[in-house]
Amino acid sequence: MSESYKIIDHNYDVVVMGAGGAGLRATLGTVEAGLKTACITKVFPTRSHTVAAQGGIGASLGNMSEDHWQWHMYDTVKGSDWLGDQDAIEYMCRNAVPAVHELEHYGMPFSRTEDGKIYQRPFGGHTRDHGKAPVERACAAADRTGHAMLHTLYQQCLKNKAEFFVEYIALDLIMDEDGSCKGLVAWDLDTGELHRFNAKMVILASGGYGRAFFSCTSAHTCTGDGHGMVARAGLGLQDMEFVQFHPTGIYGSGCLITEGARGEGGYLTNSEGERFMERYAPTVKDLASRDVVSRGMAQEIRDGRGVGEHGEYIHLHLEHLGSEVLWERLPGITETAKIFAGVDATKEPIPVLPTVHYNMGGIPTNYKGEVLRPTAKDPNAIVPGLMAAGEAACVSVHGANRLGTNSLLDLVVFGRACGLHAAEVVDAKASFKELKATDGEEAVERFDRLRWAKGSRPTADIRLEMQRVMQSNCGVFRTSEILKEGKDKLSETAKTLPDVGVSDRSLIWNSDLVETLELENLMTCAAATMNSAEARHESRGAHAHEDFPKRDDEVWMKHTIAKVDTEKGYGVDLTYRPVNTFTLTDEVSYIEPKERVY
Repeated sequence: MSESYKIIDHNYDVVVMGAGGAGLRATLGTVEAGLKTACITKVFPTRSHTVAAQGGIGASLGNMSEDHWQWHMYDTVKGSDWLGDQDAIEYMCRNAVPAVHELEHYGMPFSRTEDGKIYQRPFGGHTRDHGKAPVERACAAADRTGHAMLHTLYQQCLKNKAEFFVEYIALDLIMDEDGSCKGLVAWDLDTGELHRFNAKMVILASGGYGRAFFSCTSAHTCTGDGHGMVARAGLGLQDMEFVQFHPTGIYGSGCLITEGARGEGGYLTNSEGERFMERYAPTVKDLASRDVVSRGMAQEIRDGRGVGEHGEYIHLHLEHLGSEVLWERLPGITETAKIFAGVDATKEPIPVLPTVHYNMGGIPTNYKGEVLRPTAKDPNAIVPGLMAAGEAACVSVHGANRLGTNSLLDLVVFGRACGLHAAEVVDAKASFKELKATDGEEAVERFDRLRWAKGSRPTADIRLEMQRVMQSNCGVFRTSEILKEGKDKLSETAKTLPDVGVSDRSLIWNSDLVETLELENLMTCAAATMNSAEARHESRGAHAHEDFPKRDDEVWMKHTIAKVDTEKGYGVDLTYRPVNTFTLTDEVSYIEPKERVY
């Protein structure tokens, strides 16, 4: 098979897949350490989805009011509904302040206070003194924080002469017989050539899989490619049932309106003009965690108090803030509302609806970024030669629900951790493992199979069917009946994948083939998500199960590990691993579970 394709071989100390915030920070860390690094990305780095992050990056700088990393840790643990690993959460919150200062020194253009400090705004779920009142913790660059971060990190990578392979589609990992990873196979869209990257360390930073759902804030590139590669290598995915719905996606388009809008004083109302969040979160109201606000909004719509002709959305009010504040602090949002909702945010409310936004689950890792292969004997066993960071990974710092601003923080802290650990374990002077002629053969065979697929179902039809099932049966509110129905429907859709038809056989810029490769990755993620959700008989964070409305720590304080059989109809085998109930240092104690009230 491989004889039909031109295959080019490379040797690199480190290969990073993905050029978003996590991938760029990992790339920067490894090149700074003197490791020969290749960063493979399917879009130009500054078009990676990190560019869409708006509101801020969480760090207890204390520039606007008193703050401490221990308070940030408490909020993150509580936000995670106690499913987050507290060793990793301590690592993230403790390293948040130096990570932000590092970005500042790299040249990131943060918004400033009058005395020149980094501007910080309140954000949902972030409080002072263990929940007593909201705190300003989101370090913001207006409402374009991700954009500013991405450009800053890319510039630093160029300064340090990192090597980029742009518009390359990573196909699959190359695994050794001993279970270690030794590289990956990629397809160059520009030339049509296939490439084998022989690496001492592979770092997956390929982002989330929001496009498995019909309505989401994710870019069309967010197709769970790293997840699919890991699953095909026989590894499990962790906590995939936890999918975050952002409260404020624009009705009809799904475009994101940052939580920073409510941080600046925006608020939600129903058809009666009532500020209803006082019912669901009496203390912090519109600045409760995202799962609480999304469920509050969904409940108002279910109870017949939605806005619009069909009562399908909620109003977000910013007009009272005044045009000066909006154009200074939320210029992108003001513009987005005009383009995608036809609304002048300085004069009228914006129609919004909870929309799929973030994947808490992903490739299981420890706080160093090493990918895990959990077993009953060793739940923390690692896969040599393989790391992951960012939304593709599940560290797990977000647990069952991520707090706003912790995504950008996750990217830089754990992207940096990957760089640091790679620098410790990768020997730049050591010789490379020899690639065998058969290494990567399965990846090429899969590529060839899909390229010549002549089935009766177009990729777009199968994808749409999958997205609708996920949207309808794995949404904000779930029941056993709805999830069981979703599991069956998704299984039927997955069975039609062998009947996919690709119309373009070319090797250069074949977007039909790209989307088909992505569809297999999306189906892997969808199957893991639906099956994991159907099995979890409790409500925790973003997983709101109406038949089991309470959190059940006795039975369900554990991470789900889903192994997807991509060869046999996307069947899923579920096992579990314990949540880490310990901290890294004595400076903070394990935070005991309690009822989650905002």
